Amino acid sequence: MPKKIKIISVVGARPNFVKIAPFCKSLMRLNETASHILVHTGQHYDHKMSQEFFDALDIPKPDINLDVGSGSHAVQTADTMKAFENVCLEEQPDWVVVVGDVNSTIAATLVAKKLGIKVAHIEAGLRSFDMTMPEEINRRLTDSISDLLFTHCSDASQNLLNEGVDKEKIKMVGNIMIDTVVANLEKIEKANPCEKLGLKNSEYCFVTMHRPSNVDAKDKLESLVSTLSILSKKLPVVFPAHPRTLGRLKEFNLLEQLKSEPALKLLEPVSYHTTLSFIKNSMLVITDSGGIQEETTFLGVPCVTVRPNTERPVTITDGTNRLASVDDLLESVKSVMNESNNHEKKALPPLWDGGTADRIVQVLIEYHE
Repeated sequence: MPKKIKIISVVGARPNFVKIAPFCKSLMRLNETASHILVHTGQHYDHKMSQEFFDALDIPKPDINLDVGSGSHAVQTADTMKAFENVCLEEQPDWVVVVGDVNSTIAATLVAKKLGIKVAHIEAGLRSFDMTMPEEINRRLTDSISDLLFTHCSDASQNLLNEGVDKEKIKMVGNIMIDTVVANLEKIEKANPCEKLGLKNSEYCFVTMHRPSNVDAKDKLESLVSTLSILSKKLPVVFPAHPRTLGRLKEFNLLEQLKSEPALKLLEPVSYHTTLSFIKNSMLVITDSGGIQEETTFLGVPCVTVRPNTERPVTITDGTNRLASVDDLLESVKSVMNESNNHEKKALPPLWDGGTADRIVQVLIEYHE
């Protein structure tokens, strides 16, 4: 009987949790073929934005928690490497599987490769071509030394080929985040947070904003608050404030302006199912999140991404997304609203079908055999 494949997967922040859930479930169905150790680095230490996601998505309790916590990029990366090295030395896995582009991703990759352990990167090949983004640095470095690169679309695969990656390492398997959406559609429907806020479906705007480039500069945050205030006079706005964003709103004395708008619902961070329900039933979404660009594309909801670039251009070419700056955000939103009645849902990118995790696991087993 062939020896079981031993896999360690590593997560560190909320976007990772959404991606690892279907991977864990796929491996559980193959417990006679594979053994799996889930390592949580603790990079995202806020309970409301971490543990609640594990609970909501039925992710198994992490086998190992490194409790790295907060800190600068250098501190988080170094602390994760020191703690994760001990795990790898003790467990001796066949593969380390990393997801996304957070500090935990590159830290675990560096440790595994220096110990001679094979690395597979889920969500490889994403490129914003903006090296001022820490995530771009993480994803490029991770891709450059990984043994298997699982991409979510042909654009991502082409990025890797353009960088000289051996095509045999590249496996286009689809979008693992969509696996999670598909698996949770019934719970998303049942969440129904709109009713509690007295909102009607397709008659409000949903907003998320957290990137330092948008919220850490006072002038940009002032412009954003002004835009949302104006928009709320035409359309109700639902805005769950990320802790970072809330802190800046208080620091720059902008919080009361938002609270004074009767049609602007400023909320605490909400659960995954509540977030997806708000997105699914909205007229449009304003965000600077990477994952939400993909979720809106899958759900057919118009999305305005407040960024100068995106590592997910397929959400523009084949999806419902468009880019805008803070300064031209209001005009972009007006344009979307004018087009909303004529909005046609495009065909989804290939393999965004809920079966990505199974395809990833199958490739890992084939390589092991």
